[in-house]
Amino acid sequence: MSSILNKMSLSASAENLSTDAQSCDGGSMCLELALEGERLCKAGDCRAGVAFFQAAIQAGTDDLRTLSAIYSQLGNAYFYLGDYTKAMQYHKHDLTLARTMNDKLGEAKASGNLGNTLKVMGKFNEAIQCCKRHLEISRTLGDRLSEGRALYNLGNVYHAQGKQLGRVGQNDPGHFPQEVRDCLLQAVAYYEENLELMRSLGDRQAMGRACGNLGNTCYLLGDFTRAIRYHTERLRIAQEVEDRAAERRANSNLGNSHIFLGQFENAAEHYKRTLALAEELGDAAVEAQACYSLGNTYTLLREYRIAEEYHARHLSAARKLQDRVGEGRACWSLGNAHAALGNHEKALYFAKEHYNISKELGDVLGMATAQMNIGDLCKVLGLPVDATPSPPQDSATAPRTPFNALRVRRQSMEQLSLIKITPDAKKREGEDNSKEREMIRGESEEGDNPSEMFMELVARCQSDRMDEQRASLDKENRPRKLQRSASSGNKNPPPDGMLEMLNMISELQSERMDSQRAELRPVQKTSKGSRLDDQRSELPAAKPKERPQLDDDFFAFIMRAQAGRMEDQRASIPLKESVSNKASNSKK
Repeated sequence: MSSILNKMSLSASAENLSTDAQSCDGGSMCLELALEGERLCKAGDCRAGVAFFQAAIQAGTDDLRTLSAIYSQLGNAYFYLGDYTKAMQYHKHDLTLARTMNDKLGEAKASGNLGNTLKVMGKFNEAIQCCKRHLEISRTLGDRLSEGRALYNLGNVYHAQGKQLGRVGQNDPGHFPQEVRDCLLQAVAYYEENLELMRSLGDRQAMGRACGNLGNTCYLLGDFTRAIRYHTERLRIAQEVEDRAAERRANSNLGNSHIFLGQFENAAEHYKRTLALAEELGDAAVEAQACYSLGNTYTLLREYRIAEEYHARHLSAARKLQDRVGEGRACWSLGNAHAALGNHEKALYFAKEHYNISKELGDVLGMATAQMNIGDLCKVLGLPVDATPSPPQDSATAPRTPFNALRVRRQSMEQLSLIKITPDAKKREGEDNSKEREMIRGESEEGDNPSEMFMELVARCQSDRMDEQRASLDKENRPRKLQRSASSGNKNPPPDGMLEMLNMISELQSERMDSQRAELRPVQKTSKGSRLDDQRSELPAAKPKERPQLDDDFFAFIMRAQAGRMEDQRASIPLKESVSNKASNSKK
């Protein structure tokens, strides 16, 4: 904690305090109080530190440099505490004093601090002006380190602005409005300048951060090949400096990017490495996330047995974390996996678990999705819709958390910049957390940024599935399906483009339901009509403003595939019935 807080300019401020205030006996009390405030902040007790800094101001001093140092530290402490309005206030005081003293270096630092604070408050235009002033002064002074921080901060501001604008509407990576793309392209330009400067200075860790942010931004722009290139360099640097947490993030981001290129085996390897590193680091939340990612990846590979195993691990981890939203997601996934394996009783059980948890969380779309799955499975099994199957005998997959338990934050997913369940559920959950959670991170590279986008597409597709089912009754509007890869034995989709991959995923879901109808012909006859950041980037990470790392995307494809299988069923049942009717008429 001390090493992180030292980066908040506290040590530099202490030097100012000790040298500039010694000549002023009247300021000795102010100095002592300020130094004690600094000590408390270094120890991680910023709230107590703030009290001493405030007392130092009350004690008074005639030395403007001492007062400027106190204002700067107060701004940093309030930022750490999440009180951005007060942080902005004191950084403005610091900036005013620096200009009064014609202290250009102090003005540059104050401008950078103020810019970062305004960014977190969502005041992007003001933040950009402050960061540009920081950059201008740094270049005038020839301070290359300060210039690098200013470039990095500008990249972060544009990146954050683009992400916030991109949340309006429902857009996949690479399909954002031009306004969003312009912000992201500006971010790329500043990150690239920062990267080149850090290369020339030989700062490997700063290079790693820049590569991570460039990878995340290219991901949002839909340039997945370029994103992989930057994340690969980020991974190499993390391994070189033995930064296991950064290595874990890089593997996760690489997995996300490979998914969008249809390279599912590569994605699985990176997710496995993510899981191993999460276990090594003792990060249960990221471990749960990695299991979920692996489960969905193996679903795309049609390895349903392996997918079921990883989703079961996710369910177990979610229970340990008391993560009801994560439990609901795991139950939904387990239901789909068991249905694909032909274990319809277990599939029905988990579909009902998903419904109960969605109801508890007030997730209306989740409830609707679960109800449709329950209806489909009951008809396949020849059961009345209100029938309740016995729970699975496997204790590892049998739910144990009571439905009336107090809902807590979804801990297994909150590192992802990237995991929403349904829009309603995530909206409710967001009210429990800090209002700035996913909007801005001081250092976007530190938060699995793409996973944010990657996972939130899962949420949207809960509703997409319902909409697509209604629209798809018009068979002429449906996309033609690809040749079944099951017949060719190829587990990978065509890597030519996103459309082919989406069609493949849609097909694989419909295939399993088609085969269910063929195997259960007697049931079908009784079931007519069936429908199935510079200064701020280095602050302590307590109460991280993440999802995520992103943001927390291939989960969306799986969701859309649910709609695909329903479309095929509704279209095919009348055809089969008409054939049987013609046969019976001919016999007559």
